[in-house]
Amino acid sequence: MKRFLLAGFFGLMAALSGALAIFIIHEDLTIPAPWDPAPFVEIAQHYDTHIRRDEWGVPHIYGVRDADAAFGLGYAHAEDDYATIEEVAIAARGKLAAIKGTDAAVTDYLVHLFRVWETVEEKYESHLSPEVRAVMEAYAHGINLYAALHPSQVTPGFEPLTGQDVAAGFIFKTPFFYGLDRQLRELFADERQRGLAEGPAGSFFLPLQKPSLPKGSNGVAIAPSRSADEHTRLLVNSHQPFTGPVAWYEFRLRSEEGWEVAGGTFPGSPFMLHGHNRTLGWANTVNKPDLADIYVLTLHPEDENKYKLDGEWRSFERQEAEIRVKLFGPFYWTVTRDVLFSEHGPVLKTDHGAYAIRYAGMGEIRQAEQYYRLNKAGDFEAWQEAMRLQALPSINYVYADADGNIGYFYNGQFPARMPGWDWQAYLPGDRYDLIWQHYLPFGKVPQLVNPEAGYVFNANNTPFRAGAAEDNLLPGTFPSFMGIETQMTNRALRLEHLLGTDPAITAEAFRAYKFDLKYSPASDAGFTRTAFLTLDSEEDPELQTAQNHLATWDLSTDKANRHAALGVLALQPVILAKLDGKEAPPLAETLKSAAAHLKKHFGRIDPEWGEVMRLRRGEADLPLDGGPDILRAIYARDYEKDGRLAAQAGDTFIMFVDWAPDGTLTSESIHQFGSATLHESSPHYADQAPLFAEMKMKPVYFEEEQLAPHIKQQYRPGLLPEPAGF
Repeated sequence: MKRFLLAGFFGLMAALSGALAIFIIHEDLTIPAPWDPAPFVEIAQHYDTHIRRDEWGVPHIYGVRDADAAFGLGYAHAEDDYATIEEVAIAARGKLAAIKGTDAAVTDYLVHLFRVWETVEEKYESHLSPEVRAVMEAYAHGINLYAALHPSQVTPGFEPLTGQDVAAGFIFKTPFFYGLDRQLRELFADERQRGLAEGPAGSFFLPLQKPSLPKGSNGVAIAPSRSADEHTRLLVNSHQPFTGPVAWYEFRLRSEEGWEVAGGTFPGSPFMLHGHNRTLGWANTVNKPDLADIYVLTLHPEDENKYKLDGEWRSFERQEAEIRVKLFGPFYWTVTRDVLFSEHGPVLKTDHGAYAIRYAGMGEIRQAEQYYRLNKAGDFEAWQEAMRLQALPSINYVYADADGNIGYFYNGQFPARMPGWDWQAYLPGDRYDLIWQHYLPFGKVPQLVNPEAGYVFNANNTPFRAGAAEDNLLPGTFPSFMGIETQMTNRALRLEHLLGTDPAITAEAFRAYKFDLKYSPASDAGFTRTAFLTLDSEEDPELQTAQNHLATWDLSTDKANRHAALGVLALQPVILAKLDGKEAPPLAETLKSAAAHLKKHFGRIDPEWGEVMRLRRGEADLPLDGGPDILRAIYARDYEKDGRLAAQAGDTFIMFVDWAPDGTLTSESIHQFGSATLHESSPHYADQAPLFAEMKMKPVYFEEEQLAPHIKQQYRPGLLPEPAGF
C-alpha cells in the first residue's frame, strides 16, 4: 500500500511518467569525488549530545541545547536508516532520477514545478526563526557525521545534507498528505475528467460527495470526566507503510532548553511529528478536504506561450528544468523540460487542454517552525498559538493534556474562495477574481474542544461526527467551498459505538477499543458482505458454497476466526479498487476467486485467519489479527508465493499516553518491527514484532529514573567510537 499519507508523491511517478517528454542534451559520465570526512568530524565537536539506547534499541537523546539534541537525533536516525534519509533528501532536491532512473524523472520535474528550491532560497532566512534553522542544520550535521564515518553507504554524488534540504523536504511532501497527487494524476487521463464551472452554482453543501478511501489513522482523546479513574487518555495510532520514506521512527529527546518529547518522526524530519511532551500530546490522522483547484486556461490562438486573464493576454513565466537520469551502469543522460507558471500557479499542458493548479501549501516554508513550536508548547494555550501559524496545509489533530483538556482540529489551509461557485469543478482560468489569495483564519477551522461528553476521535471520517451526537459540529455553519468530508469509515463507526456506549472508560477498555477487530454492519465492508450474500447463486454451486460460508461470518478479524479469511479476501479487491480510484470487480467473481485461492493454498475454504495474514520480517513469521479498515488496521496488497498475505501497512508506531489527576505521565508504545529499520544483523531489526503481533505494548522511559536500569548502550557522537551493532 504505497499511497498512504506521504507515500502519494512516490505513487505519482508511474502515472505521469509517460507524459514527461524529454530532450537529450548530453551524456555525463563524471564520477563524483568521495567525501572528505574531516570537516564533518570537526563540526561534530561543536555539539554536546549524549545518546543512550534502551533494550529495544530506542534512542534516548540528551543535549544541552536544542541544537545538540537535534544533532544526536540525526546521528541516531542515520545509524538505523541512513539510506532512506538520503533518498528523501535526493527526492527533495529533484535528483532522484539520477538514482532510480526514468520512472523518477517525474518526481524531479515536480520539484521544479512546485518551485521548492525557489521557495527555500527566498524564505529560508526570513521566514524561519534562528532557533529552527539551528535545529535543522544540527540534524543535518548529525547525519553528515554518520555519512562521513561510513562512506561506503553514501550514494556517489550525494552532497552533504543541509538545513535547506530539511526545509525542502517539508515543502515538497506536505501537500501530498491531502491528495494533491490525485489531482495531478487525473490531468493526464485520456480526456478531461471534470466539467467546467460556468458561474455561481448556487448553495451546494460540501462538494466532496464521494466517500473517502478506507485508509489512514486513528486518534482518540478521553477527558477525565469520561474516564473511570479521572485520567486523561490519548491514543496515537497512525497507519503508514511499514518501510520507506514515510515509515515511523521512534525516539525520546531532551534538552536543557525545554525540548522534551517522545514519539515518532519520518526520515528527514528533526521533530516529533506526533506523540507527547511532558504535559501534552497529539495524534495525527489524514484529512482530505478540497484544498486544490484546477483552472482551465485559454491559450492565445497564435501564441501558445500566452494565456487570457481578465480580457488580456499574458505570457507564461517559463523556466527550464535540467534532470539527470540514470540509464544503466555508469551511464546517465541530462534532459530538459520547460516549466510554466501562470498567475494561478504551476501549469501543465496535456492533449485535452492547458491547466493551472493552485493548492494549499504553495510557497509555504514554515512547516518546520510550526512543528518546533508544537514540540515545545507547555500548555494548551501555547499549543493553539503554534497551530495558529497554519503552516501545515492539512492533517487532523487529536489533542490531550495533563490539565484534562481534549480537542479535535480539522486542520488545514482552507482557501478563502468566492462563495457560490462549484469549486469541485474545474474553474475558468480567465477570471482573476477566482484566483484566491488568502486562507481562512484558524478560528474558522472545524474544531471540537472540551466537549460535554468527554471524548473526541477521528479515523479519517467527517469532522461532523467527532464525538457524541449532542457535541458534534453542525455542517451548516461552514461554507460549502471548504469541501469538507462527509464519509464515515468502519473504524469511525466502531469508535462512535464503542466510546459512545461506555460512560466510564477504563484503561483496559481504552486499549481494547483500539484493538477492536470487527466490521460494522453499517460500514462499506458490511454492505458489501450483504451484497455478496444476495447474489443469485441458484445455478452456481461454487458460489453458493462460498455464500453459505460467508453467511456465518461474524464480521470479526481475530486470527483464530475460520470465516474471516474468505470474508477479507473477498472484500479486499473491492477495498483496493476504491484505494486506487477504480471500479470494483464483479462481486461473484471476487467471492469465487477468494474461495478458490484458499482451497488451492490451504486445502480448505476456512483456514484460520492468522494462517493467511502474516507479519514477516527477517526470521519472524507471525500470525496477525485485523484487516483493512479495522481499528487494528492491517493492509497487504499482493499474495506471497505460498498464498499468504504479508502485512505491508496499517498499524505501525502506536502510543497510549496517560495523565493521572496529579499530572503523572505514563506512556507505552510499540513499533511493528523495531528500531533498526534497515540493519538485518541488528538485534533490533524485528525484536518488537512478537509484541506487535500479540497487540501488546512496551513502556516509554520518559523519566531518567525509569530509563537508567534499561540503558544498554551509551555514546557521544563525534567524541567516542561508534558502538558495536550498528
